[in-house]
Amino acid sequence: MSLLVVGLSHRSAPVSVLERATLAMDAQVKLLQDTVAAEPASEAAVLATCNRIELYADVDKFHAGVAELSTLLAQHSGVGLDELTPYLYVHYEDRAVHHLFSVACGLDSMVVGEGQILGQIKDSLAKAQDLHTAGRLLNDLFQQALRVGKRAHSETGIDRAGQSLVTFGLEQLAAGADVQAWARGKKALVIGAGSMSSLAAATLARAGVGEVVIANRTADRAERLAEILSDGGDTGVAARAMAMESVPGELTRADVVVSCTGATGLVLSAEAVAAAISGRGVLDVPGAVAGREDVAQPGVGEVPPRFGSGAALGGTNARGLGEGDDVTARGLGDGDESCPLDLAPIQAAADFSVLGEGAVAGMAAAELEQHAAWVDNAPRPQTGGAGASFDPAQDADAIVALAALAATVGRIPERRKPEPVVGPPRPAPVLFLLDLAMPRDIDAAVHRLGGVRLVDIESLAEASADAPMAADVDQVRRIVADEVAAFGAALRAAHITPTVVALRTMAADVVANEIARLEGRLPELDDKHRAEITQTVKRVVDKLLHAPTVRVKQLAAEPGGAGYADALRTLFDLDQETVAAVSRAEGAEDEPENSKDRGPA
Repeated sequence: MSLLVVGLSHRSAPVSVLERATLAMDAQVKLLQDTVAAEPASEAAVLATCNRIELYADVDKFHAGVAELSTLLAQHSGVGLDELTPYLYVHYEDRAVHHLFSVACGLDSMVVGEGQILGQIKDSLAKAQDLHTAGRLLNDLFQQALRVGKRAHSETGIDRAGQSLVTFGLEQLAAGADVQAWARGKKALVIGAGSMSSLAAATLARAGVGEVVIANRTADRAERLAEILSDGGDTGVAARAMAMESVPGELTRADVVVSCTGATGLVLSAEAVAAAISGRGVLDVPGAVAGREDVAQPGVGEVPPRFGSGAALGGTNARGLGEGDDVTARGLGDGDESCPLDLAPIQAAADFSVLGEGAVAGMAAAELEQHAAWVDNAPRPQTGGAGASFDPAQDADAIVALAALAATVGRIPERRKPEPVVGPPRPAPVLFLLDLAMPRDIDAAVHRLGGVRLVDIESLAEASADAPMAADVDQVRRIVADEVAAFGAALRAAHITPTVVALRTMAADVVANEIARLEGRLPELDDKHRAEITQTVKRVVDKLLHAPTVRVKQLAAEPGGAGYADALRTLFDLDQETVAAVSRAEGAEDEPENSKDRGPA
């Protein structure tokens, strides 16, 4: 059997795909059960975090294993196999071990060096043990990964190379300012009471916020977290719990909001956030209309340039804006009565037209067809400066292409970071939102609202791509390489151990049979001579087997040494079932105590 991992992460897939492929807890359980029920796999474990989904398995066939694991991931994530396949990566045997050890050390994290992944690996192992899907290989692998991760953090300064997503997210919200100075005295709302939300609440308390409010669907968990924060030593933060139904009201007084729930739909819509800031003095700022900024704003939330053949289409939000939620195409002015969608005939800027992609982002195909018919007969609008031009035919073609895309994916992709365009300045933010959930809790359209700064998984990924790497990372990589080599050697040596045990068992049986036959031929032997003869024969057999068995273990531990077990079985005509029985017995003896007496799979 061999180790195989198939997965996708923030390094291989856009956030929009990761968001749709997120596995709920019941889906993870079913995935593990179906994996071990499949023919190629005998063990399985799933590592599912906010920015990665990986399925580990012990398989007897590589190609069949890849096909089966990929299909199972697609089935249980709800993303079609054809769509998911381009983003999947595969690691096999030593490369799979290297990958997990790197993940455990934080080398593959969105924020390099973060230590939260160790807890997530531990939870993944516990889940597989509960379901009896982790056997000897995955138990050894995940436990060793935890040890390697702890070694990396204790022996190097990898912690200086990065920090948790919570800390990194708060730094992004502070936009270069000192986090403690930025957070001091602010009112914080934390939505969710899981491990990430708890870490966020504790981090905010240490940063010096004046109040932390916890909202969670399970009231007991919110109250317990609030109690822990209130009694949390010298932070002096006031903490209280509230029901999820009270979030809209609390949003009107909060300065900082951190959301990380397991919800499958949006927790905060753009309309709810716009309503929360409507009385905070940002609506009269040029470029903001009814809590929304003009479509031509610089920086995060800018409107995409005209749709073209070279445009990237990978950022589709599967939970795109619903009917009435189109902040790009609605609420921009009095509108043109001749437009069936009531689009505002605002002035076009260079390389942008309200009749292009920016105006129709988020529309369904049926709406686009109506709009396309209007564009065909639309009057030529005014241009926004020297060199700016508008070609209705060009936009009509673009909308036809967008309509075809909408028919395929259901919604027009909304690209938030195009080429900058000139526009009025954004108002200073009065509400700071940190979305650490996957799938996202906060509507991405919030990026367009005046007076709001939203940091989510997607923007964290973009920011972390430019983060400096500490010199300690190289030392951690050396630790990973050494540990992978040691684990591989131990694994290969363990692979031949059952064969060696079966060989020595066969030799002991031969000795016993020959001594019994000798007793039949020489019944007059007394006990003293019989014992001496038996001991002598055993010593002869042991000496003959000692050098070959020790040497074969050494050879088997080297790369490519797996074939020595087969050679040993062939040379000594060992029964394969006997070897398998030894393996099963050793696996039962090595099973961790905390994996016994679990519930049924």
